[in-house]
Amino acid sequence: MKTEFLGNRLSPRTLVAMAYDILVAATIWMVGLVLRYEFERVAAEPGLLLQTTPLVVVVQLACFLGFGLYRGFWRYASVHDVKQIIKAVTLAALLVPTALVLLRHAQGIPRTLFILDPLLLIFFMAGGRIGYRWWKEHRPYGLLREQGKPLLILGAGERALKLVEELGRSAAWYPVGVLDDDRAKIGRNLAGIAVLGRWDDLADIAERTGAGHAILAASGEDHNVRRRAFQLCENARVKLLVLPGVDDLISGRVQTSTQLRQVELDDLLGRDPVRLDTQGLSHWIAGKTVLVTGAGGSIGSELCRQIARFAPGRLVLFDHDEYAMYRITERFLEDRPDVPIASVIGDVKDAGRLDAVFSQHKPQLVFHAAAYKHVPLMETDNAAQAVLNNVVGTLRVALACLAHGTEKFVFVSTDKAVNPTNVMGATKRLAEMLLQHLHEREQLPAVMVRFGNVLGSTGSVIPKFRWQIARGGPITITHPDMQRYFMSIPEAAQLVLQAGLMGEGGEVFVLDMGEPVKIVDLARDMIRLSGLTENEVKIVFTGLRPGEKLFEELLADGETTLPTPHPKLRVQRSVAPPGPSWERMAREWLDQSADLSDVEVRSGLVRFVPDYKPRPAGNEGAPQLALEPAPATEVAARFGRSTRGSGGEG
Repeated sequence: MKTEFLGNRLSPRTLVAMAYDILVAATIWMVGLVLRYEFERVAAEPGLLLQTTPLVVVVQLACFLGFGLYRGFWRYASVHDVKQIIKAVTLAALLVPTALVLLRHAQGIPRTLFILDPLLLIFFMAGGRIGYRWWKEHRPYGLLREQGKPLLILGAGERALKLVEELGRSAAWYPVGVLDDDRAKIGRNLAGIAVLGRWDDLADIAERTGAGHAILAASGEDHNVRRRAFQLCENARVKLLVLPGVDDLISGRVQTSTQLRQVELDDLLGRDPVRLDTQGLSHWIAGKTVLVTGAGGSIGSELCRQIARFAPGRLVLFDHDEYAMYRITERFLEDRPDVPIASVIGDVKDAGRLDAVFSQHKPQLVFHAAAYKHVPLMETDNAAQAVLNNVVGTLRVALACLAHGTEKFVFVSTDKAVNPTNVMGATKRLAEMLLQHLHEREQLPAVMVRFGNVLGSTGSVIPKFRWQIARGGPITITHPDMQRYFMSIPEAAQLVLQAGLMGEGGEVFVLDMGEPVKIVDLARDMIRLSGLTENEVKIVFTGLRPGEKLFEELLADGETTLPTPHPKLRVQRSVAPPGPSWERMAREWLDQSADLSDVEVRSGLVRFVPDYKPRPAGNEGAPQLALEPAPATEVAARFGRSTRGSGGEG
């Protein structure tokens, strides 16, 4: 331990700590001798002090170094530090008499000093450290109260107690009171801070104390608690702050668990933390080569960050967007230099490029997140490209997995694949069906994961609303009754990983998306979070766009799900996939899809995805386009099963 310590640089703080201990050790020894003999013998034999004190101090200091007493911070002194002091002093108490005897300096030393010295040494060394911590936590707090911002704490539990202790070290904030709905706590103190009233008293207490901020510190808080706190703070004209959660720490938005931040949209939409099988994921991913397509996108990049937590042998980033690849590569080089990565520019539609990449890197796990997912863009003039990217690209990645013996292929799907009314959703559903068929026929270890909208992802409404608010509005929404399911990007990525771990092949996992959120309520929350009102930023309704639904669904008509060991994952009940004739015809059609018009693409999708019911823009609930009835019936009859069966899950 001594060598390891000496190998580190001696900072000024370390030298001060050592000087304190040396001074304490020397003083206790000398004062003990002087008091024992009432100055007489010490005055008559000055060598007694001069010969023994340096020897005692050197032995004791060696023990202090050996037990690493100077590797910690006095500011965070704890019971562990006291234990180390006791161990070091105890060893020194055994070595000091031995050294004195061996060097023939023990004569004249009272035996009581060998007992008294270590006791006093423990008291003053531990007391000095604990006293310094107390001073750092309380004296600056008292001196700097008037410089910090007054703060109210919502909740009077264990979390609030720790928060008060942490705020004691900060000059930026000081708590002026605690609020809790438990009447038994009102009038009591929490680490010296009074519990002033209930949450509903926030407006009056904020005005009385001058607090312009409140922090949510309730134990076991969920999104309903956060929304209530936000509403109370808004009514009281107080800014709500929150402690970061696991997602924030993982994503890098904050660096410590006590760094305060303003409440954000994620906090209000209501998603409880994801419980991951970290041991299982570590065993599954650690040391393996993992390839992620669409690695530069919002979901793909978050998947890469989450995978990096489990120490893959190599992480292959695959994307056709050069700038997106540059950004994620630079981020990994800066934040995760410990994870070996390979940045590959390529298109999932390019079978030759895929074969070369798979041959070089031999990925054992593949996560396929590359997709065109913007519904209106894919609906008009780009339908053929949606088919090529979302279906042909998926099929070629799957075939590369088969050719190179990939252990598992995880396909990121969408709730828009359920009873699809748009090209994007229909292409995702067709990709699911092809993967299920490859699983049945070729034993492709494919796992599919469906989820809804992701907060802040590329093409979502959140960045659009932020941009519209920044320029003063208006916020444009297609319909006042429009609803969507939402989850955070980290949560989506974590559940994709969990589903990939749990799936054995052929399953479609459906994520628990919670309650649907009205888009107009989302817009209103964003306006309020920006400190504005609807009088300042107007909301206007523009009518449904091509292919849009008012409500998204997680299951098609007649589909059911079965529970899994994970509370946020359900697996769709398996149904036999279409027969080989269906696959042959579908792949023949895909081979010529690049040359098809939008009308021909929709007609083909209706033929091979009987659940696809295209609707004209702005006419929700209107009769279906005259593309599908005959082909759907023809497909059902040709393969000897019902229309629902041919489009069902397998």
